[in-house]
Amino acid sequence: MFRFADPWFLTLLLVVPVIVVYTGRWRTKPVMDLSTTGFAAGIARSFWSRTRWLPAVLGYAALILLIAALARPQWGTRKVETLTRGVNIVLAVDVSKSMAAIDFEAKGEVVNRLEAVKSVVSDFIANRTGDRIGMVVFGTHAFTQVPLTRDYDTIAYVLERLEIGAAGDSTAIGDAIGIALKRLQDIDSKSNVMILLTDGESNAGELSPDEATAMAEKRGVKIYTIGVGGDGRAPFLVNHPLFGQQYVYQQVSMDEVTLQRIADRTGGVYFKAENTDALRRVYKTIDRMEKTEVPVEQYTDYRELYPPLVMLALILVILQTAAENTRYLEVP
Repeated sequence: MFRFADPWFLTLLLVVPVIVVYTGRWRTKPVMDLSTTGFAAGIARSFWSRTRWLPAVLGYAALILLIAALARPQWGTRKVETLTRGVNIVLAVDVSKSMAAIDFEAKGEVVNRLEAVKSVVSDFIANRTGDRIGMVVFGTHAFTQVPLTRDYDTIAYVLERLEIGAAGDSTAIGDAIGIALKRLQDIDSKSNVMILLTDGESNAGELSPDEATAMAEKRGVKIYTIGVGGDGRAPFLVNHPLFGQQYVYQQVSMDEVTLQRIADRTGGVYFKAENTDALRRVYKTIDRMEKTEVPVEQYTDYRELYPPLVMLALILVILQTAAENTRYLEVP
């Protein structure tokens, strides 16, 4: 970006034509007054005679450069600084045995619940800007998979490699909330959010869901709860010792009452997602609800360009002076 810091100095350029007219440098005038010049009619004009306007041009050019230098020409690079003041979000993802139920669809294929969750959550992460996001996984136990970070690529990488049963076969919802609260304590933020996703009911862990919810309520942490799948019989892919892989239907259940209570007490919302499209809509809704304005500051770093102009003007003045006192010397 180019600009003049003091552009009003450029109005002095209007004075240059006045000076040219006033000094009459462009008018032809004899070098020496003689009564007659007929005897010199046949003499060819020399190069110096034909270019005796050159010293004046050098002077005017120097004047123009000095005026431009006074206006302080600058070249700047615009920079944008984003002040990230986003939300702290912890994703609590159920990886218990029940998440292996194959009743969801992703990219045109029938997949288990965890694979569908991976696909939707990765899109959710990609759409966030300025937020710190962490991840807690839980089954029989709960542990931190990724601490709060803005390194979304790392979160997506870890998410893609989650495996069913990595934290045990049961479901410890209370412990998951407790571990997530510890992660939210690591970095202060005006807004702390937890997204708890499960397809079962709490049947393990040292901390009950109600105790963990009371802690979250006291600390002002909002919890969105998502119930994945539904009650009843769901297909599971198992390895039979004789017949190989085959589908077996098993009874599954989800404690929607507890999930609703957790959301209500902490100021969040409970969602039920029985298919991939519904799950995607849930995360889009949360994404809209938890958007924060990120201040942006723009500034320009300018570099001064007038020193070369002053130097060039000085050179032109020196050349003009030298020319007027040597080859272009005028005798009255």
